[in-house]
Amino acid sequence: MFDGIQRRVVSLWFPRLATDRVLRTRPVDGPFVLTLKESNANRVHCLNDAAERQGLYRGMSFSDARAFCPDLISLPARPDQEMRFLASLRRWAMRWCPWVGFEGRDGLVLDITGSAHLFGGEAAMLGAMRQRLSRAGLSVRVGLGQTRGAAWARAHYGEGAALADLPVAALRLDPDTVTGLERMGLRRIGQLRDTPRGPLARRFGAGLLMRLDQALGDQPEQISPETEPPHYAVRLTLPEPIGLETDVMAATDRLLARLCEKLADRQAGARILCLSLRRVDAASQQVELRLARPMRDPARILPLFQRGVSEVDAGFGIDQLRLEAVQVEPLPAQQLAHSGPRDPRRLDDLITRIGTRIGLENVQRFLPADSHIPERSFLIAPAAYSQPEGGWVNLSPRPVRIFAPEPITAAGSSPPERFRWRRMELTLGRATGPERIAPEWWLDDPNWRSGLRDYWRVETRQGRRLWMFYTPQNPGWFVQGEFA
Repeated sequence: MFDGIQRRVVSLWFPRLATDRVLRTRPVDGPFVLTLKESNANRVHCLNDAAERQGLYRGMSFSDARAFCPDLISLPARPDQEMRFLASLRRWAMRWCPWVGFEGRDGLVLDITGSAHLFGGEAAMLGAMRQRLSRAGLSVRVGLGQTRGAAWARAHYGEGAALADLPVAALRLDPDTVTGLERMGLRRIGQLRDTPRGPLARRFGAGLLMRLDQALGDQPEQISPETEPPHYAVRLTLPEPIGLETDVMAATDRLLARLCEKLADRQAGARILCLSLRRVDAASQQVELRLARPMRDPARILPLFQRGVSEVDAGFGIDQLRLEAVQVEPLPAQQLAHSGPRDPRRLDDLITRIGTRIGLENVQRFLPADSHIPERSFLIAPAAYSQPEGGWVNLSPRPVRIFAPEPITAAGSSPPERFRWRRMELTLGRATGPERIAPEWWLDDPNWRSGLRDYWRVETRQGRRLWMFYTPQNPGWFVQGEFA
């Protein structure tokens, strides 16, 4: 049922979005292209106007492009950064209307129904869009219509043209369908509209008629605006400046309560927090807190800010505080067992406290690795970014300290009665072994090119408990570890 409101849709197409993004910060005089590797070939992904005048086009081989234009300047394309740039343009376009969505990888669609009069009418609104985008160094083509399909068609094939006079490719059809329609003599949308629908549906399927009805307004096509990502930041403006450490901590406590409430609503936890303190002289200081685990408990987080806040120079006073969760990770609700031997959160708090002094990356833990080679049987990982593993599986005892093999002078395949190691004269007390370990043949390790190793646990009369091995294929004795 018609409600008296005529729908108006704007399509913004950025034909050179990728190159415009780069040239805004790095201007280039002359032909310029961005290349992207496709099917083991480097091809032109996007190009500027000067390159098009040289006869280059999208999709051509980069080697052919260099042959046509020897002075061509090129850079590798970054599709991920292009999408982020398009997302920033979508946020900018929300100044015109709240319903803004993506149109492929190089366009935006805006439902300006009921909002054009706020900017002086449709002509003034579209003129302001062009002016602002041109000032930003972006090439844009603007299409306006009563439907999303009509707006897209005018943006790509004729901004002021009538919909019936546009080619059938303006209906967002695949190339094979467009070629088939042109062979039948149907080159314009008006001709396609006046053709009987039954034969078209049988030959090309229902997708063709759906696109035609969407462009003409006989079938609705929604514009789905993208949801804004959650923004985890809170701010507190003070009526009077503060400078005492206790006052700053009290204000931080208030901010933490509000921020953690936001995190709890989305079942998330903060890993990196940034507290910005603005002074009355417009200077700003920041206190960054990196947490060992995602947290959203204000009582646990607040004491961790104590050291950073104590080093802040308040100057003539602080009049504004801003707390932001820079990095957020999922933190679903968990059932806490009070009957366990210890609370794991206490260890996380300890790691965080130590990490604020020496860096979280420097607080490390050992993790088991799936290898029978002694020096490869463990990994060293930051404790804040790893979880403790279960019990270590050791079929044979391993020393507390393992170091690079150190040769000693000895003969025979049995542990020597007397030997010299690290300028110490040692005498054999008891030896247990051997334990034969073969190298991993699928890995080329220079330290294991001597072949097999027969490991012995040797106790000396001087009190040293060593881990020694003998290489039968290349006779020699080495010390590689020491037991406690």
